[in-house]
Amino acid sequence: MGFTKARICLRQITNQNVSFYCLILNNINFGCMTISGFSFVKNGTKLYYPIKQSITSILPIVDEFVVAVGDCDDDDRTIEEIQSINSNKIKIINTVWDTNKFPNGMENAHQTDIAKSYCKGDWLFYLQADEVCHEQDLDKILKRCEELYDNKEVEGLLFNYYHFWGDYWHYHKSHSWYAKEIRIIRNDPDIHSWESAQSFRRIPNFDGIHYRQRENTFKLKVAPVDAYIYHYGWVRPPEFMQKKSKSLDSIHKGNEVVEELYKQKPAYFDYGYMGGLKKFNGTHPQVMQEVIDKFSWGEKLNYTNKDTPNSFKHNKLRNKILSFIENNIFGGEQIFGFRNWKKLKI
Repeated sequence: MGFTKARICLRQITNQNVSFYCLILNNINFGCMTISGFSFVKNGTKLYYPIKQSITSILPIVDEFVVAVGDCDDDDRTIEEIQSINSNKIKIINTVWDTNKFPNGMENAHQTDIAKSYCKGDWLFYLQADEVCHEQDLDKILKRCEELYDNKEVEGLLFNYYHFWGDYWHYHKSHSWYAKEIRIIRNDPDIHSWESAQSFRRIPNFDGIHYRQRENTFKLKVAPVDAYIYHYGWVRPPEFMQKKSKSLDSIHKGNEVVEELYKQKPAYFDYGYMGGLKKFNGTHPQVMQEVIDKFSWGEKLNYTNKDTPNSFKHNKLRNKILSFIENNIFGGEQIFGFRNWKKLKI
């Protein structure tokens, strides 16, 4: 049995302390690389986040999973949902959000950094609460971490993305949606979450507050991994999607502005015309099947009416033209897109 598969099997057999793995692996002359998973969440169940599925999806290849859980509302059951996984790998860190101190989405980055600070692994595998990893990719991810462990030039791993929209069978292959992002990083105190927690940067002497600073920050040197992150952030019943949208806007724009803004909006989120989206013909992660089986809002989605107006960025003419060029001429590779990294040819 190969090293990668041996590590996966050991994790599936037992949840004992990581020293157990080290003892066995060292006795057969293998090193003991460790991986921590980490994330953050607030009002996860109330806002229809698949947080349980997200954590569970990478538990087989991590030695621990640290999740920062914010000060959830009384009617939210996020902590109970996470505890129901029943794994002693999981460490819950209770936090309090302060969007006045960390405005414009920076509280997301702050919470990410809190979770990161408790991680003990050599590699840190970051999943947001609406991101899930497919079991078919776990072996490849673990093998890549092993291959690059001693190459200190590599500061992170770059993943491909599926951005699902409205339902579980349509996704964005668009210039307006990032096609790749860093999701594994070295456990380095100078590497921090950046902006609104989409990505990471090296920030020496970071003051712990200004997550949107660009001066004296450095893009990470990353290597690609042949694996996908399944992003379900825009797949919810329309009423939950509107609540999530309002919550996200509040983090970025402030409560007062958003309360006034949403007085003019309906209770249901309008996903717009979906017939032009890319159809997904693959398989979803097994951990998502229970959630997918609950899909019940198809009659509220627009698959046929092309003339329905909406202002989403992916429907802007410029983005449509760029998307066509990227998908039909450049093989799906984005041009002039978001690239918060330096990609190594490894």
